[in-house]
Amino acid sequence: MVTTSAGVVDRFSMQLTFLLFLSVVVVTLFMALLTAPHRDEISEFYLGNRGMSALRNGLAMCGDYLSAATLLGTTGLVALTGYDGLLYLGGTTVAWMMVVLLIAEPLHHAGRFTPGDMIALRLPRMQRPVRIALAVCTLTLTTLYLVAQLLGSVALLTQFTGEPGATTRTLCIVVIGTIVIAYASIGGMPGATVIQIIKAVMLLAGVAITTVMVLHHYHWSPGALLSAAADGSGDGERFLQPGLRYGASTSSKLDFFSLELAIVLGLAALPHVLMRLLAPRTGTVLRTSVVWAVSLVGLVCLAAGILGLGATAVVGRDTIAATDRKGDAAILLLAHALGGGVLTALLSCLAFVTLLAVAAGLTLAAASSLAHDVYGEVIRKGRATEAEELTVARLSAVVIGVLGILLSLFSWQANTANLAFLAFAIAASAILPTIVYSLFWRRFTGQGALLSLWGGLACSVLLVVFSPVVSSTPSSIYPDADFAFFPLQNPGIVSIPAGFLLGWLGTSLTARQETGVDEEFEVKMLVGSE
Repeated sequence: MVTTSAGVVDRFSMQLTFLLFLSVVVVTLFMALLTAPHRDEISEFYLGNRGMSALRNGLAMCGDYLSAATLLGTTGLVALTGYDGLLYLGGTTVAWMMVVLLIAEPLHHAGRFTPGDMIALRLPRMQRPVRIALAVCTLTLTTLYLVAQLLGSVALLTQFTGEPGATTRTLCIVVIGTIVIAYASIGGMPGATVIQIIKAVMLLAGVAITTVMVLHHYHWSPGALLSAAADGSGDGERFLQPGLRYGASTSSKLDFFSLELAIVLGLAALPHVLMRLLAPRTGTVLRTSVVWAVSLVGLVCLAAGILGLGATAVVGRDTIAATDRKGDAAILLLAHALGGGVLTALLSCLAFVTLLAVAAGLTLAAASSLAHDVYGEVIRKGRATEAEELTVARLSAVVIGVLGILLSLFSWQANTANLAFLAFAIAASAILPTIVYSLFWRRFTGQGALLSLWGGLACSVLLVVFSPVVSSTPSSIYPDADFAFFPLQNPGIVSIPAGFLLGWLGTSLTARQETGVDEEFEVKMLVGSE
């Protein structure tokens, strides 16, 4: 959490931010109501009308992934650590390459509403226990990510008011959470898509304007910007060299590699991203959509790097660190220095809207998994009516949203970045091995899927419990305790290979039971036909 003692945003910016945010919420809620499913059709609630253009779908994919952590946290990381922060940004772009090259089109062809449908087609005899395991993994990681977003709203509020009191903190989480519930439960995929597109356009416009102002400030000379950033860092040329944050020790290097591994592989298995891959009607639209998403995410990451360097150059690293030790205030301080209260309000509003959009996508993905995989296919064994399943999906969105609010209120001191990175690690350790093996390994069995899902989830969570995230350091959840035998903050370097190994082991130790499925599944996966 942010530990500032006073807000960094002036009163005019605060009032303008509130006005802009309220306007965006009212407009997007109204549009979500207009586009919400008006018929009892689960396909419309889960995937929308599947008639969006590639550009709009690409914008929605971009909106689903880019969170406030990209706008505030990543920019601040570059501002404080220079080269190491820029290196971290590269992982995000590479992550989308994994989506494009590995799973996007095969999953689109073989899936229906959720990834569980693809696995059920691949492993029909074991589909029910596998659906349950997949739903538990989905619910766990989406809840962690949702809590990170809600706690992020408090961290952002801190930039306006300083450290908020209990009442203000509770009100902020409840209001943001309630809006998220409305988007997901009422609007479904069409409503979530509306806010994702609006958020993506606003994000691109906001970072583009600020980036142009930074480059113009240094006469469009990258060399001048880098020199000024080095001077503003207080470390000179060392700021532009590796090792300022992640090269201090072997442990820090391994931690960085583990984090990058989780990001690169975890994106390809995040439930709300996977659902977005199922939304396009044709493979052609999907391919073009993903190309748009990769391009837009790459542009935002490039802009975040420039903005981080610009913040160090214009404001100075000491000022940024004194205001916020994690650097979350960097872009707001830069905006105030270059554009005054108006630009500060624009970027602040954008950060709040980004939190809403990502949280809505996560809530919808978790609700879809519970309603379709658990209720529709496991409890009702495929006999539930569409109206019945749709009602369960809406109620699930409410329950998940309330759960996220309650957990956020009881864990408000948790580090939002660690929660988000744990979610990525679970996705890469449990869900990704199951999807990859299901798509590309003919021998893969239901027992292998179960061992990969449960084992990857357990390994990720247990390693974090016994890591410095929970105990042994001043920034841990329990700083006075010490039971951290695992030295890294992110478990990916161990849990991801473990997830793949467990999937292989479970398959190797069991006889193949499914017959006559491989050819049908392979044809559907490759060409999308029955």
